[in-house]
Amino acid sequence: MKKKQLLILGGGTSGNIFSHRFPKELNMNEWDITVVDKSPIHYYQPGFLFIPFGIYKPEDVVKNKSDLLHPKVNRIFSEIDRILPNENIVRLIDGIQLRYDYLIIGTGVNIAPDEVDGMKGELWGREVLDFYTYDGAVALQMAMKNFRGGNLVIHVTEMPIKCPVAPLEFAFLSDDYFKRIGIRADTHIHYVTPLSGAFTKEEASSVFGNLLNEKNIHIHTEFNIAAVDNKSKEIISWDNRKIPFDLLVTVPTNMGSEMIKRSGIGDELNLIPTNPNTLKANHFDNIFVGGDASDIPTSKAGSVIHFQSEVIIRNLLALINDRPMQAEYHGHSNCFIETGNQKAILIDFDYQNDPTIGKFPIPSIGPLSLLKETRLNHLGKMAFKWIYWSRIIRGKDIPFTS
Repeated sequence: MKKKQLLILGGGTSGNIFSHRFPKELNMNEWDITVVDKSPIHYYQPGFLFIPFGIYKPEDVVKNKSDLLHPKVNRIFSEIDRILPNENIVRLIDGIQLRYDYLIIGTGVNIAPDEVDGMKGELWGREVLDFYTYDGAVALQMAMKNFRGGNLVIHVTEMPIKCPVAPLEFAFLSDDYFKRIGIRADTHIHYVTPLSGAFTKEEASSVFGNLLNEKNIHIHTEFNIAAVDNKSKEIISWDNRKIPFDLLVTVPTNMGSEMIKRSGIGDELNLIPTNPNTLKANHFDNIFVGGDASDIPTSKAGSVIHFQSEVIIRNLLALINDRPMQAEYHGHSNCFIETGNQKAILIDFDYQNDPTIGKFPIPSIGPLSLLKETRLNHLGKMAFKWIYWSRIIRGKDIPFTS
């Protein structure tokens, strides 16, 4: 009997979770599961933030995908040319065609510095850097070591971005780092955002805004960048505001895979229109979208796909067995935000509920505190790397976090 085909595009966080979960849910005598990714290297992306400050070494965030994916799934390391959804085919860049009965897309987002005039100019990689890529974070480590004071500008181009609190964390950690090496008095830190405040949610935005003020980090809101001037070393907004920099740490536009654009199934940011509750692609009955690749209105972070995965698994199994989809994702997300001095803040929210004060994971008991700086939250943040490698990408439950 010819086996049915479950195809998973992307071997990142979502691809790993599904590679471990579906062999337990499907009869492997009847199904083939295949993961396709262009790179055999898996990166612990939350760790990129720590590399510039020497908290993590580059090798701490790298593993081979072949060592992480479930041994019962097939793996193909090749660039994807496009999806042909009306034919149930994924075509690889070398022309090979993969047929599928069901498809899960978890191809994430990538930075697109070319979207801003001058961002990827002559200073790119030297005085204009990012920490959203492995190479960018490693280069930024050297730039931070060589920085001797002046204007450090931390800049967000536009939303949505992966881990929307990460730029704030970089600002807070920079303040702490420069204090430790003795050049904080010689350094002006600027936080530049297109938002009207420090964050997208009101109460959290107020907390983070107060922290920026306490740490003497200048916040510039509603700054919509038009260009990076490599000669004058300034970022320029569409309303002609100018902010000079000696070191620019920027978060470029985040866009979905170019493969999504070639396939004609995405929006202007190459994100796939997706039902925010069922996580099925809006226009295709046998395609689900996990993690950063979708356009749903929630954070693009590892915790999100952890919460989404159970919904995708249950709904895909329902379709396979001709049952109605009943599992719903409600936008649950949480994350630790490093604030320096070995402290962190924890936020937890969903579509209906914004981050607010309280206890986590057990209300009124904790032990973690929400929207408050604590040492215990910092320890939780540092423990997350172990949780990620040992549990999250292996599709294992994390107690009290569902």
